[in-house]
Amino acid sequence: MPVYEFDEFENSRPNPQTGELLVNYWGYSTVGFFAPKAGYAATGKFGMQVDELKTLVKELHANGIEVILDVVFNHTAEGNENGPVISFRGIDNKTYYMLTPEGYYYNFSGCGNTLNCNNPIVRNIVLDCLRYWASEYHIDGFRFDLASILGRDPWGAPLANPPLLETLAFDPILARCKLIAEAWDAGGLYQVGSFPAFGRWAEWNGKYRDGIRKFLKGEPGRVGDMAQRLQGSPDLYAWAGRAPATSINFITAHDGFTLADLVSYNGKHNEANGENNNDGTNDNDSWNCGAEGWTDDPGINALRQRQMKNAIALLLVSQGVPMILMGDEVGRSQNGNNNTYCHDNELNWLNWDLLKSNADLFNFAKHCIAFRKAHPVLRNHWHFQNRDYVGSGYADISWHGTQAWNADWSDSSRTLAFMLCGKHAKGGTVNDNYIYVAMNMHWEAHWFEIPQPPAGMKWHVFANTGAPPAEASWEPGTEPELGNQQGILLGDRSVVILVGK
Repeated sequence: MPVYEFDEFENSRPNPQTGELLVNYWGYSTVGFFAPKAGYAATGKFGMQVDELKTLVKELHANGIEVILDVVFNHTAEGNENGPVISFRGIDNKTYYMLTPEGYYYNFSGCGNTLNCNNPIVRNIVLDCLRYWASEYHIDGFRFDLASILGRDPWGAPLANPPLLETLAFDPILARCKLIAEAWDAGGLYQVGSFPAFGRWAEWNGKYRDGIRKFLKGEPGRVGDMAQRLQGSPDLYAWAGRAPATSINFITAHDGFTLADLVSYNGKHNEANGENNNDGTNDNDSWNCGAEGWTDDPGINALRQRQMKNAIALLLVSQGVPMILMGDEVGRSQNGNNNTYCHDNELNWLNWDLLKSNADLFNFAKHCIAFRKAHPVLRNHWHFQNRDYVGSGYADISWHGTQAWNADWSDSSRTLAFMLCGKHAKGGTVNDNYIYVAMNMHWEAHWFEIPQPPAGMKWHVFANTGAPPAEASWEPGTEPELGNQQGILLGDRSVVILVGK
């Protein structure tokens, strides 16, 4: 999340429910692009925040953790024509902001103004800023908020070859930094799959998020889309020669429902924000599993746990780069609030006691992460070819349904399965186990006939979200052998992952 200096008291007001002060908690309103947020430092008022942040990055690197900053170059804290004069507006208003012929501010950011990013002066500020964070703090990458704005001309039209995006892609100082675009903006420009990448940019895949959510809740006509998302969205990226790692796969993010709320609420509940529940998106593709909000119904709660495990399992067997929202692995909730930007309280904080109360979900997530790391066939550099190009007798990926080798692609289908041939891992450069994933998002159980692996290989059960908690997942390498090698019964709304070895 943003660490550039911002004014947390911008637009502060009382919480209509509790009376506590609502503040700018997320920080998406930059004041100082080159300054770490003093309020985040233990020694903030003593001016030591630079040393603190550098030490933090150094310690994270020592523990094998990279640091990617969420950066906001689409607008500033100066707002529209009624906003404050802080810097750019007073220095050179016409240079730094996109203005209408009448002198008002274009608002493609939804925050009052839009930075004129492809003006040479502004472009150099953005470049200098990122170079500073990369060279001085050793930041490993940047996620660009509403990045489609960075590709607009001074009048708001999308550019075919945006100078700023090209400059960042080929800059030598940023050469080792990851560049990740939120490939849309508040002005309606949606570029998932078509963002000007210059061979460098990855994207938050909003189509992955939407597709997985709709499939999870059992919408009809979703299996074809699911096949694309699980493969790293080749329909979006392969045509342009962009790798599966272009797709940053996510089901939830800070902006929207948490995973627990995604399966507990049909609609947003943002009343605590003081905006009459008008803020935040209405397009959540959520399903409350039978009751709005918290309930004591054991059947509903069991279904919600299963749906959360389904989501985690599908995310971690998808090609591309998985992104997990803080706390989803322990069922963190925001009580149905999908826009908690103004809350410095329990709605945004992580309650570490959830590690105990949701230990089962946490262990499942931990096992799924370990499973992904253990199997290079889940982390391919290139898109699948849907054929056998190494002579194993099996295609790199094959599709199945309740019948082996016969997937049901009809609109009424809510079942799908696929098998990965381990001989094709990393384009055939390494050897791995075979993996079979079966998904049943129907409200009824279904028997899945399993494709037979090569002679001498047996299927073992890594995960079954429909099984009791103690048998829902296993540590990689300890998976028990499947009793019936011919098929398996998938309970309603459940996912099974088998490993052939």
